[in-house]
Amino acid sequence: MFDTVLVANRGEIAVRVLRTLRLLGMRSVAVFSDADDSAPHVRLADVAVRIGPAPAAQSYLSIPAVLEAAAATGAQAIHPGYGFLSENTAFAAACADAGVVFVGPPASAIEAMGDKIAAKATVAKAGVPVVPGSDSAGLTDDELAAAVEDVGYPVLLKPSAGGGGKGMREVHRPEDLREAIASARREARGSFGDDTLLVERLVTTPRHIEIQVLADAHGNVVHLGERECSLQRRHQKIVEEAPSALLTPAQRAAMGSAAVEAARAVGYTGAGTVEFIVGADDPDRFYFMEMNTRLQVEHPVTELVTGLDLVELQLRVAAGEPLPIDQDAVRLTGHAVEARVYAEDPAAGFLPTGGRILALREPAGAGVRVDSGVADGTVVGSDYDPMLAKVIAHGADRAEALRRLDAALRDTVLLGLDTNTGFLRALLADPDVRAARLDTGLVGRRLADWTAAELPDDVLAAAAAHALLALEPAGPVVDPFDVPGGWRVGEPAWTTWRMSVSGHDPVGVRIRGRAAAAEVAVGDAEPQPCTAARDGDALVVAVAGVTRRYACAQDGDTLWLGRDGRAWGIREQAPLEAATAADAGAGGPVLSPMPGTVTAVEVADGQEVDAGARLVVVEAMKMEHVLTAPVAGVVRELRARPGEAVAKDAVLLVVEPEGN
Repeated sequence: MFDTVLVANRGEIAVRVLRTLRLLGMRSVAVFSDADDSAPHVRLADVAVRIGPAPAAQSYLSIPAVLEAAAATGAQAIHPGYGFLSENTAFAAACADAGVVFVGPPASAIEAMGDKIAAKATVAKAGVPVVPGSDSAGLTDDELAAAVEDVGYPVLLKPSAGGGGKGMREVHRPEDLREAIASARREARGSFGDDTLLVERLVTTPRHIEIQVLADAHGNVVHLGERECSLQRRHQKIVEEAPSALLTPAQRAAMGSAAVEAARAVGYTGAGTVEFIVGADDPDRFYFMEMNTRLQVEHPVTELVTGLDLVELQLRVAAGEPLPIDQDAVRLTGHAVEARVYAEDPAAGFLPTGGRILALREPAGAGVRVDSGVADGTVVGSDYDPMLAKVIAHGADRAEALRRLDAALRDTVLLGLDTNTGFLRALLADPDVRAARLDTGLVGRRLADWTAAELPDDVLAAAAAHALLALEPAGPVVDPFDVPGGWRVGEPAWTTWRMSVSGHDPVGVRIRGRAAAAEVAVGDAEPQPCTAARDGDALVVAVAGVTRRYACAQDGDTLWLGRDGRAWGIREQAPLEAATAADAGAGGPVLSPMPGTVTAVEVADGQEVDAGARLVVVEAMKMEHVLTAPVAGVVRELRARPGEAVAKDAVLLVVEPEGN
């Protein structure tokens, strides 16, 4: 076994690998960029080495920097995690040349499966069924269009390199094809440095099912059952589970056997995942999509139902040991479900968010596991993927696992930025999800059902109560003239705030009295009795006899309140800001909706544009967002420049309405 292992990654997967290294008694080395100098993985490792500035190309994707860190710390092996260099053939080869063990498959297997076009041809020869589509590399736009005509609509455009849903586009109509090709190429080039695309027939009502395989250097290959990954948005997985409620034991065995043959076909070693697309109405027919030659984000659900530590097995195989189990020894016990917690705003189209984490409480309890890469004080920026953590629950059956996962998400507190935890709870509570009536298009079709969350009145009432508490004088002797509302003959005066929460219209809230005995009115509603008190970092508020407890944190003029897994950033809207918002429909500044990088500017200063015309493309956390003209008019004050970093709400240009 190894004495020292370097983890060439960051975030929750780096923490996950480091914990297994500690359990095995191995010395661990972390690498970090300038943006991650105080990240949890840096603090957890025995040794940490700075490898460059924040951009991944200059740090986590720099092969020389990672290998120099390994040499400087005496690391005998490098675990790449997932993403970054984990499926980079050149990196695996460079490790071999440097005499460092790459904890993963040989470079030849990565190369064979890393190109989706070549991978399809390879597994087809091994008898594994594949999705009909293009089978040539390096197709031009015209050749791609011709391939689409041969395959027939609807089709799926996919980058030949990389995965994770980046650069994938569904195309249902001929008139959308050219723009989809251009957009897919741009995103693929930015994510993987390669804009080669392939075309596949789009399977309707598909379910995404993948098989976990393990192989050693002694010819042993086993599978550990399947994971269902059909709950996705924009081809990015959100919730994963093991096993799938769709498959019978016979279907599981057939898919597992096909996955094993796919791994054998490329001389695979280590942990890998073979992904299949399965028709929801005909599970006996399945098609190979791709093989991920690394650990998967969703590997914890397999660990919980098998009782195996996949990272430990990766390390043992990389050290030359044979697999400690054969196929007959694999047992699936119970059910596990994982939910990915992202820094994003579901109500705003899942735009990435950012900020400093002001308060964090991760759930615990029977059957609950959290893989997290953040801590109190962590700054979430736009340089890396928006996934913050994974919450996983295991139960005796699917129903129990779902109940435990919902309870865990309810107990999750993360204040300081918007996340998707409320969306996840709404998704998991849906009757179709509960009944396992799943397909990869379900989230897209029903998105409004889970993102149109109302702003609860009790949250605004709690914010007003918090403000009242802050205004109240402290001390044993209180001057009545210092009490909010002032001392007066008759009833106390109302104090009024106009409160603003992202994604919702501002609401007026009135409150009067003392925090121990007040009245509060939200909007046009009748006043209700209210009491409020602080309990450590929490705020306890009772309105109309119902008491609720809120996690609470202040960030400048923004108050963050959290309960039941949701969080709200609340601030008072100034009168001038309200007047400006009322005139927003008349055109004016076009703001960046998120912190990110400008990847394309599609207009020029002085250019006339129609309402809805494309203006600028901003990318953050591997996601593109196209900004369009709010009204017909003329582009003025164009400030956006390709490659330039922009802050949230930065003015990129102005659209001057026609006739001004």
